[in-house]
Formats: sequence, structure tokens, C-alpha cells
Amino acid sequence: MKKVVAILLALALSLGTVAAVAETIKIIATPNPHAQILELVKEDLAALGFELEIEINEGYLVENPSTAAGDTQANFFQHIPYLTQYNETAADDQKLVYVVPTHFEPMGLYPGTKSSLDELAEGDIIVVPNDPVNMTRAFILLADAGLVELPEGTTLESAVTKYDIGNPKNLEFQDVNAELAPTMRDGAAFVVINGNNASLAGLIPGKDAVYFEQPGSQAAEAYVNIFAVKPENADADFVKALEQTVYTQKVYDLIVNSGFVPVFEVAE
Repeated sequence: MKKVVAILLALALSLGTVAAVAETIKIIATPNPHAQILELVKEDLAALGFELEIEINEGYLVENPSTAAGDTQANFFQHIPYLTQYNETAADDQKLVYVVPTHFEPMGLYPGTKSSLDELAEGDIIVVPNDPVNMTRAFILLADAGLVELPEGTTLESAVTKYDIGNPKNLEFQDVNAELAPTMRDGAAFVVINGNNASLAGLIPGKDAVYFEQPGSQAAEAYVNIFAVKPENADADFVKALEQTVYTQKVYDLIVNSGFVPVFEVAE
């Protein structure tokens, strides 16, 4: 009997030691689907020895500085071009790298005061995001929809504004912070909204947008959402654990049900 008690005590102490050395990782993320994905894998990460703390933020300004400063170990809110733009102006010790590509969030053109592109009239207002990366993407979307004409040679890396485009319908373009775009629908004919912000407003690209980026398009390949970390953490154990827990069927299904497009294959 004493031997059994000793074994049980040793086991309890062993489990306590394992729990005590569990690594805490803090990730800052936007709400949907980023924070939802993290909540979904939280227990799976714990089983691998990582206690996940999730900080939710609805803007785009603090996530990269937070991770660069070491206040968070990773962030999950942005696509690759957005991170590239951040790194172009960041000091060398503040630059980040991306890991664990997850999904593509189609940018869409959503109804405001008008519900069909056939109703579009001269002088109508269209709202577009005001940051350079998403503004260029928005005008490429509008060009694909036949509403504007792009400068020759325009790519996703170009910096296109309303002053650069051909505007045969004399449309008026209002640029706002991307997260505010869904709130502008009452004052504009149509609004260009990022996939993430559309989801927060209860909008699904394939259902609610009058036009949206298609899977397999140049945008779909470029604007992949990723986790960002400091370079020295690119091969860290917690990153490997994130990949293992994120590349699962339940996360794949969550992304699809949110109206987005997974870019990974489910690990067997």
C-alpha cells in the first residue's frame, strides 16, 4: 500500500512539474476569424505544453509594434503585403517575419445606398480603404469590375490612388480607415471592404458583395493571412505547435464557414 501511495505521489509531483514549466505565449489578434481560430486551438496548444493568452484588438496599428517590442510573441491579423509595408519603415530590430499561412479573405464591393452595379450613376460615391496597400488592391478590384481604368502595368505592388486612375463615370472616391468602411454604407453607393472587416459586420463576400476577388486570382495568392513573429522565433517550438494545431479540419471548417478561403491542406 505504501508503495502505491509513493507511486501516486511521484506521479502527482511529475504532473505538477510539467504544468509548472508550460510555456506561455501571448498572441494579439483581430476578432474574426483570427481570434476565433486561436480560441479553437487553445486547448490543443495546452496539450502540447503551451498556455495561450489572446489579446484582441480591432485596429491595425498596435499589433506589429507589440510583437516587435516583445510584449506579444506573435500577432495574427494581417496579410503578407501589409507586413511587407510595415517592414519597409521599421527599424532593423523591429522587423518581423511571417509564419503559418492560413487563409485568404476576399476583398469585396458591398452595396450601400444602391444594390446593383447597374444602378451606378455618374458622381456616385464609392468608399475605399485609405492605407496604400489596400487602396491599390481596392482599385484593382474596381477595375476588374469594370468601374475604373488602371495605369498601364499596375500590379498589387503599385501605389495607386484616385488621382492615378481613369474614371469614366466620374465617380467620387472617399478613403477611410479600413475598419470604418462597413459603417459608411449609408452614405455611399458602394463600399469596398476587406474580408476581415466585412465578417465583423456580418457580411460574407460570396453572398453579400456585388463583386469580390476570386480564389486563384493574383490577390488570392498574394493576400494570404499569416502569423507574424520576430525573426529569432521563426523556428521556435511554439510556432511549430501553432502549425500543428491550426492545420486541422476544425480550423479549416471555421475558415470556410466564415466565408474565407483556407490556403493549407489538413495535416493527417
